[in-house]
Amino acid sequence: MIKKMEHAMSMLIREIRKENIGNGPREINVRIVGSWVICEMKGNLTNVEKFMIETEEGQQMVHKARTTLVKEIYEDPAKVKKLEDIVQAKLVNVFTDISIKTDIAMTIYVFDKPIMDNSHIKN
Repeated sequence: MIKKMEHAMSMLIREIRKENIGNGPREINVRIVGSWVICEMKGNLTNVEKFMIETEEGQQMVHKARTTLVKEIYEDPAKVKKLEDIVQAKLVNVFTDISIKTDIAMTIYVFDKPIMDNSHIKN
């Protein structure tokens, strides 16, 4: 069940990124941990961004634009509803960052309750 949710989240996140940024990440890894959906994305930068990051000023501009844009994407109630429908929980926060040098982005989606009940797992 968790793997199906992780796959569904991965596909939705790729779709949202392509729609709003112009290209999706080359690789996405999604893990659900408690009430968090952790998304690691590799190969995010567009050709224009790769050109821009050749300078320190360009790196700062791309970093700020990317993190600001991703946060704004999830202010759209329709996109939030799609995420919430997959995990059956309410989205309460989104944390995001990108390493320009390694072209790896991380986004953590925080929901109002654990995604899966792990009470059956014995320590």
